[in-house]
Amino acid sequence: MSSQDPALVEWLQPLLIDDAKLQALTRELSSTYSYLALHSQEQFFSTPVTKLPTGNEKGTILAIDFGGTNLRIAFVGLVGSGVGVERKAGSERTVQDCHGSGSYTACFRKQHEHSWPIGEHLKVEKAEDLFVWIGDCLAEVIGAQVNAAVLAGKEEPFDEIPLGITFSFPMMQSKLAEATLMPMGKGFAISSKLDLGEMVLAGYKRHTEGINNASEHGAKALPKLSVAAITNDAAATLCSLAYSSRSLGHGKAVLGLILGTGCNAAILMAIEALHPSKYPTDRRDDDHQVVVNTECTIKGTAPPLRNLGIITQWDTLLDQALPTPGYQPFEYMTAGYYLGEIARLVVLDYFTHRLGFQKEELPRAISSRNALTTEFFSRVVATTSDAPSLASKLNADSNLGNGDWVWTAELANVVWQAEQAVVRRSAAMIAAATVGLLSCSGELEYEENIMDPISAVPKSRPSSTADRQLLIAYCGGLITLYKGYKEQIQSFINRLVDHLPPKKNQTEVLLHEASDGGLFGAAALAGTVWSCSR
Repeated sequence: MSSQDPALVEWLQPLLIDDAKLQALTRELSSTYSYLALHSQEQFFSTPVTKLPTGNEKGTILAIDFGGTNLRIAFVGLVGSGVGVERKAGSERTVQDCHGSGSYTACFRKQHEHSWPIGEHLKVEKAEDLFVWIGDCLAEVIGAQVNAAVLAGKEEPFDEIPLGITFSFPMMQSKLAEATLMPMGKGFAISSKLDLGEMVLAGYKRHTEGINNASEHGAKALPKLSVAAITNDAAATLCSLAYSSRSLGHGKAVLGLILGTGCNAAILMAIEALHPSKYPTDRRDDDHQVVVNTECTIKGTAPPLRNLGIITQWDTLLDQALPTPGYQPFEYMTAGYYLGEIARLVVLDYFTHRLGFQKEELPRAISSRNALTTEFFSRVVATTSDAPSLASKLNADSNLGNGDWVWTAELANVVWQAEQAVVRRSAAMIAAATVGLLSCSGELEYEENIMDPISAVPKSRPSSTADRQLLIAYCGGLITLYKGYKEQIQSFINRLVDHLPPKKNQTEVLLHEASDGGLFGAAALAGTVWSCSR
């Protein structure tokens, strides 16, 4: 769409992060992150991970990925270095899968992968009931693995199976194989402090005693489990790419980015950059770095957003209507759960205050809170190339009609332009946060420079001649599924990195998808501490 109504452009101006503001935000975020790492008790938590996977770990690990909506379990084979297998389309579940950009990869094998939606009743019932259900799901996957081995005539030692867990909720950890749950949120009623590993093992225990479904697994008791590693989704994403990139010799994985309904990042930092209370308890003499769960979107990051005038009236309206106003200001402006609502507020404001419509005249989806989701904008608006076509789609949607209301091309263009402005601002903020974190951790040295105007369309880069590649492992529905969003983030990162101080060794920062990072990262991390012979 090329229609540029001057009045609409002016209306959307508060959402624009121009060249100077982008650089200023990056610098201020870097400084803020350094301060939070050293002083905050609510952000930049150390994990027990002081060394990333080497890429040489081998063996078979049972991996759990427990998110807000789904539970996924699979056996993951760690292939290690030196094995190349050509990826074949449509066979991700049975052959090697990896994050390398080449046609030959050597990283992981998934076997007997299953996924289950987490029912609402499981979220509100007793914790024991949730973990018994998880235990039953584990038994289903383990039983399938055992039966497959029997049918293949293999006599594999199934006495005890190493388990890696990715858990996408707040938890406290002092040891890699132990974690204490914090209040979970996201609709879960669990509020007491529970030992995650013990709860998982307790939920599965009855299946080791032969009390399982004979029709599926036979009467024989299933093997016992041993928790080898527990981590969160951002750290798992980082570890999965660290494993595959080191196996293949492709760059250095330095940051794990989760960008879906929510947003978080994990990064390797010097231990001395943290407050002493955050030092890992099992620190060895040769441990100088630690993977940090940044929680970089919560309220400690608000000052740069306020100082630079990035928070708009629409952000304030969204924030005030939330159950926890002010708690995650950066996330409210960047994450998938909120972008659709911000765009709706922009459109509503323009229709009522600029075009003079009464709220009662508007379609319910425009006038009602949370009626337009980010998924709608991704599926309908971002994929439409011209205003008349978008108007036709909007008129065909029953939620976007209201009696005599008709979407014209001009009105549809307002929706499209608002969506573009909101999403582009999110991409710029994520890029600034990414470069700011890399600067905070010492991977980059960022300083002020005059930038050329940033074009609305991301520019392609020539083939890299950089001597050093820093890889950002990313995962999440927003960055993987929203048309053009990842490319916008990469474009903003490129422009920021292009203006680093000139050095002998040039650096390139690349976004790299870590699909299945929750499963693969948990397995790779478990592989660092578990001696696997299979």
